[in-house]
Amino acid sequence: MVETIQWTEAGVVMIDQRALPRQEIYVACRDYREVAEAIRAMVIRGAPAIGVAAAMGVALGVAQAYSARLDEEFEEICSTLAGTRPTAVNLFWAIDRMRRVYRSVRERPLEQIRARLVEEAQLMKREDVEVNRAMGRHGATLVPDGKTVLTHCNAGALATAGYGTALGVIRAAVEIGKKIDVFADETRPFLQGARLTAWELQQDGIPTTVITDNMAGHFLRSGRIGCVIVGADRIAANGDVANKIGTYGVAVLAKESGVPFYVAAPVSTLDLSLASGDQIPIEQRNPAEVTQLAGVPITPDGVGVENPAFDVTPHRYVAAIITERGVAIPPYTESLRRLAQARAAV
Repeated sequence: MVETIQWTEAGVVMIDQRALPRQEIYVACRDYREVAEAIRAMVIRGAPAIGVAAAMGVALGVAQAYSARLDEEFEEICSTLAGTRPTAVNLFWAIDRMRRVYRSVRERPLEQIRARLVEEAQLMKREDVEVNRAMGRHGATLVPDGKTVLTHCNAGALATAGYGTALGVIRAAVEIGKKIDVFADETRPFLQGARLTAWELQQDGIPTTVITDNMAGHFLRSGRIGCVIVGADRIAANGDVANKIGTYGVAVLAKESGVPFYVAAPVSTLDLSLASGDQIPIEQRNPAEVTQLAGVPITPDGVGVENPAFDVTPHRYVAAIITERGVAIPPYTESLRRLAQARAAV
């Protein structure tokens, strides 16, 4: 699997996902502002991955801060990173975790504070991989043998610190011997499915077919698809799921076609403070992502454009939510709370 993000002496190094699959380019972020811009510009993307990136950004910022105004600089670092992308709750979860660590050590010498924050950021990266593997083990049992799995966007190693959420379930199913292949929605306008999911699974030798987003209904109706598995950027207390734009449509089509629709996400993606998905903020991105393809204009000049990066799938379309602590089923207000409490007790 590709190394999505690393802590190095040169700074925080991450693969530039905008260049894939044609070029494998690595970007070295030498201060926290560059990490923030990498998150904003989607050099790195995927909820768990940007959480790890934010944690490393905090550690990098403090490594370059001055002890005379450390508290003030720390809050500026956190605020800058938190302002990058509003929908993915893992970003804020990671920053809050780094805040708690900072508060626990802020009276120590500066070098000890720096070392402790670096240690925590690296721990979060290792934990993410372990969480994804556990998620894969839980979810693999739900994948029908001998069928095709449909996925939307990219929820693989590139979207995490490694292994993946939705693609982690697919990888785990293959590892236990299930004979499956994958349909990857292209996922307009950023083409995460066509560029990233197809590339990742090809590296693993998992048979993968790219389809355009508007082909999903055709194949769901055909009987070829055994299940749909997607990731998530935020999950409300009632099980409503925010994921890449287009997910809602796939979920509705899956329900109509009698195909189970599964969501794979770590417990850190749960936001139980929100009663429903109506309260999840939806990021609006640059209209140029819609009006251009690889820099080439594809729409008339001056046309109106909307570019929400995410949509919300109501919980009634979700057959199960796969986490590292187990599989939640309806009613989600009860099952998700139990999983969150189980995690807190560990």
